[in-house]
Amino acid sequence: MSLFLSKLLPLFFYPLGLSSVLITIALVILLWRSKRSRNPSNSSKLISLFKKNRFASTLIGLALVILFLSSNEIFSKWLVRSLEWQYLPNGDIPKAEAIVVLGGGTRPRIAPRPWYEVNEAGDRILYGSWLYKQDKAPLVIVTGGRAEWLGDGGNPESEDMAAIAEFMGVPSSAIIQESQSFNTRDNAINTKAILTKKGLNKILLVTSALHMPRSMEIFRKVGVEAIAAPTDFLSVQNENNKGFALLLEFLPSVDALRNTTNAIKEYIGLLVYQLAGWA
Repeated sequence: MSLFLSKLLPLFFYPLGLSSVLITIALVILLWRSKRSRNPSNSSKLISLFKKNRFASTLIGLALVILFLSSNEIFSKWLVRSLEWQYLPNGDIPKAEAIVVLGGGTRPRIAPRPWYEVNEAGDRILYGSWLYKQDKAPLVIVTGGRAEWLGDGGNPESEDMAAIAEFMGVPSSAIIQESQSFNTRDNAINTKAILTKKGLNKILLVTSALHMPRSMEIFRKVGVEAIAAPTDFLSVQNENNKGFALLLEFLPSVDALRNTTNAIKEYIGLLVYQLAGWA
């Protein structure tokens, strides 16, 4: 049920979905008014309706403002940094009892894919494997299931990450798969159970920097001593001076819209989890 609801949220809260809803409402209002018009053959009636119906015009104007602001690079970077820079690495990563890598960064091994694949968040398992090879912890817990009815379906994400970790040089004896979780709270609860059985509690938590604030709150809530080990940064500290190219950041960008949407998703997720008492 929570997975189903998470797919409805974009329609009402994310920039593209919200703008689509506003424009749809405005068009419905205008079409309804046009049918009531006494002069339906007038080619300029739509423009006339826009002028007469301020509410519909306001909705469309608001939708355009939302889209323009959300797809602006400057606004997008500011919003992303407000989350990502909460857990910037401060010196060397300390050692822990286990490395926990959250799912969300792989695609299942389904034809015609020749092997397990990674997406933008695939840095999670790569970084987690690298931390293991740096002797930061003797154990890697890869966590994440996969709903059969959602997306491509297929094997659990934990299986994908375990295979990639082994390819990176992590021995299978040092990998534990947690394959029953479908959200970050499940990740935390199921990981806590694994740690408790082994008498462990101090972990390095590896996930995308954007996802880290919510993840840290959730793991702390279930009683896990988590040290943030963020990766997959969308915004870096020392960006090049772009000169006149800086003007391009004021133009709409698909990447900026996607990053803004992901940041809003995290803020909404954190709020929902806090209201539910999970973070």
